[in-house]
Amino acid sequence: MTPPDPNALAAATTLATALSDPATAWATIPAGGGRAWPQSLAGGAAGIALLHITRARTGHGDWRTARTWLSAAARDALTAAANAGLYVGVPALAFVTHTAATPGRHARTPARLADATIAITRRRLTAAHARIDRGERPEPKEFDLIRGLAGLGAYHLERHPDHPITRDVLAYLLRLTEPLPTDPALAPWWTDLAPTGEPHPDFPHGHANIGVAHGIGAVLALLSLAVLQDIPVPGMPEAIERICGWTDQWRNDTDGPWWPGFVTPDQSARPRPSWCYGIAGTARAQQLAGMALGDTTRQRLAETAILTALGAPAHLNLLGPEIGLCHGTAGLLQATWRMAADAPGLTSELPRLTARLLDRLDGPITDPELLDGAAGAALALHTVGTGTCPTPAWDRFLLLA
Repeated sequence: MTPPDPNALAAATTLATALSDPATAWATIPAGGGRAWPQSLAGGAAGIALLHITRARTGHGDWRTARTWLSAAARDALTAAANAGLYVGVPALAFVTHTAATPGRHARTPARLADATIAITRRRLTAAHARIDRGERPEPKEFDLIRGLAGLGAYHLERHPDHPITRDVLAYLLRLTEPLPTDPALAPWWTDLAPTGEPHPDFPHGHANIGVAHGIGAVLALLSLAVLQDIPVPGMPEAIERICGWTDQWRNDTDGPWWPGFVTPDQSARPRPSWCYGIAGTARAQQLAGMALGDTTRQRLAETAILTALGAPAHLNLLGPEIGLCHGTAGLLQATWRMAADAPGLTSELPRLTARLLDRLDGPITDPELLDGAAGAALALHTVGTGTCPTPAWDRFLLLA
């Protein structure tokens, strides 16, 4: 917990009030825009439901609004298709309804969605192991957070940490970190594709992604959280060490430390300090890894990395005017809040970073969404405003907790 910030809480309340009605929440989107698929955690009603659920759980919102948004998220037939993952479809609804489930409230729906998500995960695990057996390189969507098994694993670790499916996902992620016999020189999560997940002439030899949204950062964070929760899967510390050893090769200690968002055989570049590719997500993953391994040097290095970025206006300005959790100031604020819980020396940075986000909210809402818009900013401000985050943690979907 951190000291509550009344200004942040007031701003979060203002945003949540503006997003209280699904019929009007998208009204401020410029012409040519449109609401995303309701089952999308990133851009649809499911994500905005998460905001109102969190507020209701902390006594700052009402359950009626949360239920209205849950109904909007589930209004269409739910998808368990091949593209279903933590951020879209049945698993997204499973995650959101799990955060709403309290004794006597919304208990049956999360159980049905959990069963469906287990079935989805089993299919994805079968395909992933078959790919490894063939000695082929992975596509990012096999293992990443937004589309892949790290995201499904984040849900399972939160929903039922002792379930066999959770251990099976973790066991797959261990195998992902083991060198492929067909090409042991490259990291086993190296992909032949561009960061977009598609072939591109600018990436003739593919790339390896360090970030949390689409890269090995998600695997590092999830395995570390599993170790910290004492999940009994042998080999997790060794897998964490393999990932850390590789990321250490790419860490830059000039004007840092910092890690590139992705690397190719001949280049790496400093990303903006965002959650998805930048220091906000990467430093938290490294901090969690240090805690899981009992490696205080790594933990302190990660904390130094975020502190250095927060103290450099030129780095912060790379975020531009964006407010969101993925690319903007809200993601950096939430990551810093989480890191401060394990490194109290960072707490003093929160007021300045909160003020920075508040400055960027001076105007009408042009994007209500969770990942890139006002709902995510409201959740980060609500967390800082209350000084706490209820369990189940809403930011598990970012693998910050």
